[in-house]
Amino acid sequence: MPTYEYECKKCKKTFEVFQPMKDKPLKKCKYCKGPVIRLIGTGGGFIFKGNGFHATDYRSSDYNAKKNKDKAPPSCPAQDGGSCKDCPKGK
Repeated sequence: MPTYEYECKKCKKTFEVFQPMKDKPLKKCKYCKGPVIRLIGTGGGFIFKGNGFHATDYRSSDYNAKKNKDKAPPSCPAQDGGSCKDCPKGK
C-alpha cells in the first residue's frame, strides 16, 4: 500500500496517510477537519541489497579469488615473535 501526502487548505499542515490505491482521496484534514488536497509525491526508491542481484551473483572468478584471499586467517603471534597467549587460534 502506498503512502499519500496531503496538505490542508485551512491550517496548512501536511500529513501522510498509508492507504490502499483503491481508496478515494481524503477530503478532510485529520487535525482541523478543513479541506485537503493530495500532493504529488516523489515515491519510494528501491534499494537492491543481498543475493539475487547481478552485482553480487555474477562476479568474476578473479574478484572472488581476491575476496577469499583477503579473508585468510590471522597468523599466530608466536610465529612473529609474539606470545602464544595472544594467539587467536588458542594455541
